[in-house]
Amino acid sequence: MTGSSDYHDHTGANLGTKSAIAKLLAESATATSIVNVSNENPVKSADVTESEREPCVDEKLAKSHVTTPVTAIAKPAPAVVAPVAEPAAGTRSITTTKFAITKKQTSGQSLGKHRFNVGTRYRVCDVIGEGAYGVVCSAVHRSSGQKVAIKKIQPFEHQMFALRTMRELKLLRFFQEMDVCENIISILDVVKAPTYEQFNEVYFIQELMETDLHRVVRSQKLSDDHAQYFVYQILRALKVMHSADVIHRDLKPSNVLLNANCDLKVCDFGLARSLLTAEPGGETGFMTEYVATRWYRAPEIMLTFKQYTKAIDVWAVGCILAEMITGRPLFPGRDYHHQISLILDVLGTPSIDDWYAIGSRRSRDYIRQMPLRKRKDFSKLFPTASPDALDFLQKTLAFNPKKRPTVEECLAHPYLAAYHDPEDEPSVHSLAPEYFSYDLQPRPSAQELRREMWDEIESLPRYI
Repeated sequence: MTGSSDYHDHTGANLGTKSAIAKLLAESATATSIVNVSNENPVKSADVTESEREPCVDEKLAKSHVTTPVTAIAKPAPAVVAPVAEPAAGTRSITTTKFAITKKQTSGQSLGKHRFNVGTRYRVCDVIGEGAYGVVCSAVHRSSGQKVAIKKIQPFEHQMFALRTMRELKLLRFFQEMDVCENIISILDVVKAPTYEQFNEVYFIQELMETDLHRVVRSQKLSDDHAQYFVYQILRALKVMHSADVIHRDLKPSNVLLNANCDLKVCDFGLARSLLTAEPGGETGFMTEYVATRWYRAPEIMLTFKQYTKAIDVWAVGCILAEMITGRPLFPGRDYHHQISLILDVLGTPSIDDWYAIGSRRSRDYIRQMPLRKRKDFSKLFPTASPDALDFLQKTLAFNPKKRPTVEECLAHPYLAAYHDPEDEPSVHSLAPEYFSYDLQPRPSAQELRREMWDEIESLPRYI
């Protein structure tokens, strides 16, 4: 994605130049890669293992009593968003995941305590993110000079890490091969050991993005034009995913990557799932896995509705828009119970119809025992929001997932009229369940996934 040397809001406000942004990025030394290893919430990482995940409300009650620029837009993209250096205390690392393949691995390079066995094709530079799921460094592809992010993963330490890695690898490969949406992060290369016996690490190579939405929201006030443009691009990516019958399940600001010209890419597909591989009733496997950073989880994730739908991603979009408008998370819950309480504080006690839509009797009883709450006036909750933005928020943040709009309906909402162009909002074919064979097995072992992952990487084309 490219941009001009200076960026100005089309309303006339100058929000900074590319050189100024480069200076800020250099000072913060936190260029962004594509994997979520951030610690933005004082809660468990989305990379938590199955044994460590928090139980849902139903389980708790049972024991005690969730680059190319966008073309054909109706008006200019908003002015550049200048990322600002994070404070020293509470600094976070962003991540993304990119892939392609390298068949030879001849040497390793060290950054502090971390060793990157990526051969000689890449020169590693700085560690830019760490988490339970991996460590990410910035690097340079030696022959082309292209800056990249390298995510080191040791996926075979736990079955859930292996599953996440396989999902992300296969999904990003699919979206890369479809080549229809620049708002989804793409695969460049995957580096692995030269022999299967040495295959204990995987290195995802991805483009290096300048910042993420989490950092931007924390550092400056966004205009309504910025919010519209970012929401539009997120939805554009979601339309492609949902047309493939894939739900992201972990949309949040740190998984939304940005460049200085406001181009946006959705990343981190480790928790993404195919709707076609969910078991009937959705009560095992698909429902029990730790899903989504708490603050952006739809209520049905915590209240054990019968099955997740694409509507959980729409809820996350509403939460992200609310955060861009106010500069702070809408539902910063400390735990499951607090999260549900915060949601009901805003949306009010569910109607009878919405209450019956909750599949779990224990969860219904839990809601019934809570104090009655009146729905808050969104115009007072978001006093600076436009009428169209308020209507968009009310629709996307509906308690009942069946009452939320689809991604296509969101794109056609008046709030996004300035950017909406059906001819430039692509879709793809639905992915066959066999594409996710590892999710169709009862409990594939880490070693079974290891062999499948090796074969997948062997067949990957290289994009750098």
